[in-house]
Amino acid sequence: MNEVPLHKDLPLPDYDHLPVGTLPTRISGLEEADVAQLITYEKAHGNRLPILQVLEKRLHDLQGGTVPRGPQAPDTPEVNTGQPQTAKAASVPGPPINPPSQGDPTNPAQPR
Repeated sequence: MNEVPLHKDLPLPDYDHLPVGTLPTRISGLEEADVAQLITYEKAHGNRLPILQVLEKRLHDLQGGTVPRGPQAPDTPEVNTGQPQTAKAASVPGPPINPPSQGDPTNPAQPR
């Protein structure tokens, strides 16, 4: 039986936390050996049927002559890189705030 690869040796960074819907595009640039490595890892750890179906279909396609396309290590925006994210200021101000018709209760000079 194949030796189970370590998580750090997988061809996709943070493989366990990738959304299932993005998996087909993430593996499109991987070679046959890389997809086989992911299948071995998945069977040993999560054994999730939807993931295995996607991986096994891709492996079957590659064995049938499909050429890998796309980046070898695709961008994974979901994965936390450890870099602090900068807070973005709101570029659009909110709507103007009008005081109630009976006056502003926080202004003692206005009637209530």
